[in-house]
Amino acid sequence: MSPQPAPSSLIRAAMRAPYLQRDEEMALARRWRDERDQSAMHAIALAHMRLVISMAAKFRNYGLPLGDLVQEGHVGLLEAAARFEPDRDVRFSTYATWWIRASMQDYVLRNWSIVRGGASSAQKALFFNLRRLRARLAQGSDTLSDHGFYDEISKALGVSAADVALMDARLSAPDASLNAPVSDDASGASERMDFLRSDDPLPDEVVGDAIDDQRRREWLSSALASLDDRELRIIRERRLADDGATLESLGERLGISKERVRQIETRALQKLRTALLKAQPGLAAA
Repeated sequence: MSPQPAPSSLIRAAMRAPYLQRDEEMALARRWRDERDQSAMHAIALAHMRLVISMAAKFRNYGLPLGDLVQEGHVGLLEAAARFEPDRDVRFSTYATWWIRASMQDYVLRNWSIVRGGASSAQKALFFNLRRLRARLAQGSDTLSDHGFYDEISKALGVSAADVALMDARLSAPDASLNAPVSDDASGASERMDFLRSDDPLPDEVVGDAIDDQRRREWLSSALASLDDRELRIIRERRLADDGATLESLGERLGISKERVRQIETRALQKLRTALLKAQPGLAAA
């Protein structure tokens, strides 16, 4: 697709473009389909730029530049012109409306907030219809609570009430930086980030876990000294390696049966347990 003209030139060209009769529209569409005539496709698109400008005006409440909305709608219009099938016996404006709206909605969702939202079709419907549905419900009832609004809207759009509440909160306030100060007092050093809850363990817990791990390694190293060479090899390869060896593979390497490996392993584990309990009697109660 060719580079898009500036929005101002698009709008001026749209105002000058003639309307197309049905037979003219179909003839141009067939030229594009059968002959891949680019001029025919662009003639259809240019004749419907008024539709793009009209739809762009409906999205101005999201705080985005009208010129950008027009340019995004023009992309959708060109996509519709490229895909239009004249044999379906439908006017191009009817077909193009979906593509223009979808292109503008994607642009709004990408740029309205730094937090990406509206990934699914249900979430998109919630984003673009929440305010309208809430206003309609408010006109019909003066006593409906927030939860009542959320329940009614969730039923209408097929999303959960929690999703409605979350979207309502997002639409009710602009984005706020986590690095913004908590108060207007210039002397205050606290930022919003400082008050976020962290799921990381506390420093004393980290230190305590490190000390406990070191003790366990020392106990295990001491207990392993009670094993003979074959028992130690089996325990290391079966229990201490990241990918424990199978009884069969270990038996083949040692020249014994896998049942014999199992017996030696059981005996070695018992010896380890005895050595650990002898050195640390308190482990028996754990």
